[in-house]
Amino acid sequence: MKKYYLILILVCFGCNIHAQSNESKQLDAGLELDVLPYATGGYFGAAWMGKGLWRVRALTAYVKKPDWSTKNGFANHQIHAYALVVDRFLKKDWKGWWAGAGLVYWNSSIQADTKINTVTFNNLLANGSVGYHFTLNKHFYLSPWASLNLKLAGDKNISIDNKSYSLPLINPEASLKFGYRF
Repeated sequence: MKKYYLILILVCFGCNIHAQSNESKQLDAGLELDVLPYATGGYFGAAWMGKGLWRVRALTAYVKKPDWSTKNGFANHQIHAYALVVDRFLKKDWKGWWAGAGLVYWNSSIQADTKINTVTFNNLLANGSVGYHFTLNKHFYLSPWASLNLKLAGDKNISIDNKSYSLPLINPEASLKFGYRF
C-alpha cells in the first residue's frame, strides 16, 4: 500500500514541476517504470527532474531474482532497492545516449536451496549505468539500459541452514524502462 502512496506523491510532484517548467523552462520532470521487476513479480517506480543535459532520479524497486541468477545452493533471493542516481545525456531534450551513477541500498532476503529458513541482509552499492532514450512522442519514451552495481558495504558471510552467503562484489543488471516526461 505504501508504494501506491509513493507513486501518487510522485505524480503530484511531477505535475507541479511540469506546471512550473512550462512557465520558466527551468526544470523538466518525469516518471519511469521498468520491465524487469514486473517480469519477476515485483515492482519499480522512479521519478526524475533535471535541467539541460543533467537529471536526478529517485527510485524504488522490489525484485524477485530468478534462481538461475543466484549463487548455487541458494534460492528465493528478493531485493527491496532504493536509489538516488544522477544522469547525463549527450544530446539536448533527453534524447539518445545517457550515463548515470549513484548510490543504491538493497534490503534483501534469501534462502538456502533447502528452503527451511529465510535470512535478511543489507548492502550499500555504487551504481554505474548507461542507456539510450528512444523518444516515442512529446511525452513518452523507451530506454534500454545496463548497469553494474559494486558492493561497497553491508552484510557478508550470512549463515543460512549451515551454508554461508555473501552478495557478489559486482552485480550486473539490464532491462527496458518506459518513461513519461511531463
